[in-house]
Amino acid sequence: MYRGPVPEPTPERATAERLADLEARVAELEQRARSAAAPAEAAETAYRDRFFALEALRERVPEDGMVVYAGVVPVEGGEPLQWQYGRTVGDIEGLDWSSLAGNLDALGHPVRLSLLQAVHAGTATVAELKERAEFGTSGQIYHHINLLVAAGWLVNLRRGHYVIPPERLVPLMVVLTAAKG
Repeated sequence: MYRGPVPEPTPERATAERLADLEARVAELEQRARSAAAPAEAAETAYRDRFFALEALRERVPEDGMVVYAGVVPVEGGEPLQWQYGRTVGDIEGLDWSSLAGNLDALGHPVRLSLLQAVHAGTATVAELKERAEFGTSGQIYHHINLLVAAGWLVNLRRGHYVIPPERLVPLMVVLTAAKG
């Protein structure tokens, strides 16, 4: 299709063409920069989603650092149990760590951990626990239960009926999570 003669190049036309060319090149560079930034932004969003608790903690953490654990655990027939606890690193470093051995020792036996798991799953009485061969005799069960009660991991609701106290359920799950790595 013929449109007539090609216009003669003028300084104004050459400048307009050069400007249009530069604008197109800048737009292309901006698009490339946005494309390159998208994976970085996606990675940052993934990090924030994965470490949401850590991001919230950073807003409140004291200078000497802080360790916090929290959880929301469904409870059969009731509202979910919500728990949060934290201490500064200085507080933790100032503890007599050896004084915590009893609490940790109570969890350091496979039968006691299995007993806690059974109680958490709803087995509440020694009679029910005795039905399971892996727990041993009544005397062995009471031995393990007494250690768990002394450490605060179980409480006796009434004779022979045990539960994990609500304030110890999330800490127990935190210990188990930490042990799993």
